[in-house]
This record gives sequence, C-alpha cells and structure tokens, in this order.
Amino acid sequence: MTTETPDRSTTGDTILSKADAAAIITAARRRQGLTWADIAAKLERPLVWTTAALLGQHPVPAEVAERAGELLGLDEAVVEALQSQPARGIDPALASDPTIYRFNEALMVYGPALKELIHEEFGDGIMSAINFKVDIARRADPEGDRVVVTFDGKFLDYKW
Repeated sequence: MTTETPDRSTTGDTILSKADAAAIITAARRRQGLTWADIAAKLERPLVWTTAALLGQHPVPAEVAERAGELLGLDEAVVEALQSQPARGIDPALASDPTIYRFNEALMVYGPALKELIHEEFGDGIMSAINFKVDIARRADPEGDRVVVTFDGKFLDYKW
C-alpha cells in the first residue's frame, strides 16, 4: 500500500508561487502608500534585501514573513510563499526593461575590467553573490542626481 500526500488544492489550502505573492505584496504596498524603505525600516532589514525578498528572490525567515504579513495585511498563503525557496533570477521578459537592461549593459561593458581588477587586487577567485550585500543611494550632482549602487561581496579564492 502506498501513501500519497494529498494535493493541497483539494484540501482548501492555497499554494501561491513567489511571483504571485510578489504581485500581491506590491499591490498591498501601493494601496497602503508605503515605500520599500518604509517596509524595510519596519521589518528592521536592509532595504535592497527586503525589496528583493518581498519580490520573491530570497526565502524570508518565518518571523520576518509574519511581520510583513501583519504590516501589509497579507493572508497566510502569501506569508507561506515568502518563506519558500526561490528560483532566483528574473522573468526573461524583464531583461528588456530599460533599468534592468542598463545594469546588464554596464556589466557587459565593465565586467571584464572589474574581473581583471579583482584578480589583480585579490588573486585568483570571485566575488561572492551569496555572502553579499548590496545598497543603493542617491547622490546630488549639479548635472542631475546620480544613482550609486554598491556591491559588497566576500572574496572567495579558488582552492586547488
């Protein structure tokens, strides 16, 4: 005799994808007039991490997911989806979004130079995107405000 796990959709439970949860979160944030910075401050988490996590790119610890749920008036299915492991990356259709494309363009132009400079300064290895912090800031400039993006990753040397 085999035991099967019941399909949750037949038991009345709703399983949401991280993408569906992100859409619900984005709508709730807008309805409540909250900025991502407001949410990050209330959750006591870094701004970029919070935004990425609530958009589905990180698993959110249970206590943070619960607090986000309370703050945004989210139902249990959304809170549960926040805690699940993501399939990291973006929808390929978003790759043509002008903001995202410009980040890709900057890495295509400057990536080889950054790689060379990392190797020259640190040796043979890579910058971790797992042990990683990222931040964004606005810097005033007389010719128009500047976007400052900081990538802060641990250096991981190749071990032979």
